[in-house]
Amino acid sequence: MQPVFAVALLALCAAAGAAEPRARALGVPFDGVPGPLDAITDVAGVTVGQVTLIEDLPDGRAVRTGVTAILPRGRESLSTASYGGWFALNGNGETTGTTYLSEFGQFDGPIMITNTHSVGVVRDAVIAWRVRQGGTDSAGYYWSTPIVAETWDGDLNDANGFHVRPAHVEQALEQARGGPVAEGSVGGGTGMVCHEFKCGIGTASRVVQTAGRSYTVGVLVQANYGVRDTLTIAGVPVGRHLPVDGKPRDGDSGSIIVVLATDAPLLPYQLDRVAKRAALGLARLGSYSGSGSGDIFFAFSTANASALTGAAMNTSTSLGNDALDPLFRGAVEATEEAIVNALVAGRDMRGNEGHFVPGLPHDRLVELLKQYGRYAAPD
Repeated sequence: MQPVFAVALLALCAAAGAAEPRARALGVPFDGVPGPLDAITDVAGVTVGQVTLIEDLPDGRAVRTGVTAILPRGRESLSTASYGGWFALNGNGETTGTTYLSEFGQFDGPIMITNTHSVGVVRDAVIAWRVRQGGTDSAGYYWSTPIVAETWDGDLNDANGFHVRPAHVEQALEQARGGPVAEGSVGGGTGMVCHEFKCGIGTASRVVQTAGRSYTVGVLVQANYGVRDTLTIAGVPVGRHLPVDGKPRDGDSGSIIVVLATDAPLLPYQLDRVAKRAALGLARLGSYSGSGSGDIFFAFSTANASALTGAAMNTSTSLGNDALDPLFRGAVEATEEAIVNALVAGRDMRGNEGHFVPGLPHDRLVELLKQYGRYAAPD
């Protein structure tokens, strides 16, 4: 696939994603107060870029994949690091850059998400892009260990065709913007399946009050985990009412990547704690984090920029530990909603070797919400 084709698909998918109804518009009730966009980009400075690759090849093979880029400080991520933390609820997956993140508690953006067999090319392409920008990193070097995370899209995508190329990575980085974020079968989420429904990218946010101030927690997920029968939305056992046609998945053999952003001033160990709370958002949806699932979460703060420019002496501010509870709650709520948004945005897809995955039927979801008394009429 040529890069120009990927750019066209990116524009089309972004437009389509913006037009699709989200979970709230279908009457799904959620706790908490969302930001203006109900997206990770409600955290000021955060930008997201996505390249979507869809193509039918000879011999029944199909390309259904892509790459998603999250830049904590937008273009400023090139010169200013961010405090970060991470947590693996279940490690049947892989990322790059986590050893450095654990050791230093900070990273030079971006965070990238793609398919399992494209982690290497995405990592190399990010480093090459970083070098081409000119200027050194915060430590004075053209050196980086970028964070690249993955989930497996081999049911719908020709995963061994290695279709994500360096040019696609550069497009995602260069086109990263604030504002609304396309959801569903876009970017790294193009070929992903969640609770045996078509899924992919989802996002949400929460505005919380603590220590006398207002802060935002934003979440972006690449959801590819779960079995149908445990799927629970707003307390409704949706999966039990919508059984799998044919043979159900033999256990939870998928994965999910959750990226949490906040403008609250937090230190690395506190961000580790925030990252852990994503697990509770998954639990609300019925995930039990099976042995075959790679459930890996990242959290970063856009605060303390002046302390992360590489100076020999720095001063950071942070909330007290007893002030973190509202952020924890916001992380749980936004993770839950981001996953449901990814499900709602998913659409029927046929992919590699004719494999077919249905989208979550909106009409049946609304019926079930009303049946269980959980329907919330949209504003």
